[in-house]
Amino acid sequence: MTLSAPRAGAPATTVATRVAAHLLDLVDEPATATVGLSVDWQGPLHLPLADEHAVQAACGIMHVHGRAAGRPVPLAVDYASTVAGVLAAQGVCAALLARAAGADIGQVRTSVGQAALLALAQYLAAATAVGDEPQDDGPARPTGSGKAPAPTGPPFVTADGVRFEIEALDAGRWLDFWQRLGADRGETGRGWRSFQQRFATAVCPLPPGLAATARRASFAAVRAAADHSGAAVLPVRDDPLPPAATRPWTLTPVPGPDGVPDDRTRTGHAPRTAAAPLAGLRVVESARRVQGPMAGHVLRLLGADVVRIEPPGGDPMRGVPPVAGTCSARFSALNAGKAVREIDFTSPAGRRAVRDLVSGADVFLHNWAPGKAARLGLDAGDLCAARPGLVYAWASGWGGALGPEPPVGTDYLVQAHSGLAAALRPAHEPPAPSLMTLTDVLGGLVCAQGVLAALLARLRTGRGSRVDSSLYSAACLVPRARRRPGATGRPLRTRDGYLWPGPWDRARPHRLAPAFGLPAGADAEAIARRARTLPTAAWLPGLAAAGVPATPVCTGLAGLARDPRFAPALTVGEYAAPLAPWEFS
Repeated sequence: MTLSAPRAGAPATTVATRVAAHLLDLVDEPATATVGLSVDWQGPLHLPLADEHAVQAACGIMHVHGRAAGRPVPLAVDYASTVAGVLAAQGVCAALLARAAGADIGQVRTSVGQAALLALAQYLAAATAVGDEPQDDGPARPTGSGKAPAPTGPPFVTADGVRFEIEALDAGRWLDFWQRLGADRGETGRGWRSFQQRFATAVCPLPPGLAATARRASFAAVRAAADHSGAAVLPVRDDPLPPAATRPWTLTPVPGPDGVPDDRTRTGHAPRTAAAPLAGLRVVESARRVQGPMAGHVLRLLGADVVRIEPPGGDPMRGVPPVAGTCSARFSALNAGKAVREIDFTSPAGRRAVRDLVSGADVFLHNWAPGKAARLGLDAGDLCAARPGLVYAWASGWGGALGPEPPVGTDYLVQAHSGLAAALRPAHEPPAPSLMTLTDVLGGLVCAQGVLAALLARLRTGRGSRVDSSLYSAACLVPRARRRPGATGRPLRTRDGYLWPGPWDRARPHRLAPAFGLPAGADAEAIARRARTLPTAAWLPGLAAAGVPATPVCTGLAGLARDPRFAPALTVGEYAAPLAPWEFS
């Protein structure tokens, strides 16, 4: 990989290029060095972005992450840069696959700004849905004191001081768990809807009695209640570093016939172009929620033909509001453009239909629960026998990190156990997962990158591979360090919104104060009071004249779809959606 000159005024990002280089080292493909790669901050966005937190502020990550707190809050890790690094590696691999089919591609560009928008695709779709009541996407509502409202969970704290996350995939388990701890049945019932919808809304206000119930119980009692009810609980780790190093994905070659490889396993037949470097490749996807559909979505954006397997009657998520046109906006954000086959693979006829469908495919990917593929007779060995050279990808929750019978692997449990929940917060705050689905999105992207690595390996060997990735392995990809006091500040509240000054100026109030019309000796609190006296737009000219970079903080994703500065990276129809985040040339 060669790092070429980025766009003028937008230097290459260290974290993104380091993540990309790490992932490409794992591909074991020397030709990656022949592809030029450029990763900058804003890409085609008409915005002066210059660091991770400026991207988080402008593109909506602070807004979504901060919904639970009632105000924009930065992530204390380089999340958008990590996503950009994975996108960069995907672009390089896609370019090599296209070149193998005759396309003339030697350069890939992406950006941290485009990565942030892709990570927010579902929230953006829900906030801009046409034809239904859009999801509440108004500006964060700060309290009078400027402090976040007292949390009502999750995570919860037990009598012996253990902070824990809970996952209950249905109302019965949720009710039984809290009843065993002695919670009020009415409060437990009222809390279920908010708890269930937190993946979609990034907020989870619960009746305060549930937190009080947890505070009266020991963690041993909490774990026992979870074991009996079928819910899952895990402590939230205080150490932000991952408990063990893990590869983002693993490739296991699938035994195939000896002799000259079948030409069908090498490339598809459609012409590859810079607009569609994976044209001609077919992906069969059987996946729900975010992680698996995101993997298929990325491969489709790169030009692959993706076919979804859904149960008879269609995926139930299609009807989840808000609806754009005739389908859930959130569902469409990751599944639009995919063909659909409705198959009941719990029946023998359905399983035969799956094998027939896969017999003409290059990739099969799923995010089923552990053991389900083997029980159905649709594991890697079963399907690779039907399609020599198949790339079989399983996007799981934990991989092998927690043994053969792990707890259910969902986003917030993975954040809690991996240390990511601790890394997201500055040292003076207790660790807590973000209610933005960080690992679901990153897990899908890592799965897609594993698939691309396996397709490149197939070019060399003619044989397929099994690709194993997980939410946990994706979480461990995010660079992090031990928490430092004051490592991440807060946006400055203005009369009508928020501003994010650059980190250099935030650390030097004597430089920042004059830009707000204050003496150089004014402290941070005086600056904060002064900032609240005028609207955001009124401060920007003076800050720019003083040489102080400041980014207006997005306080509503719907506004991005109306902002011409974002137009080169978004398509707006029944809902707003990020365009493919790569440029190939």
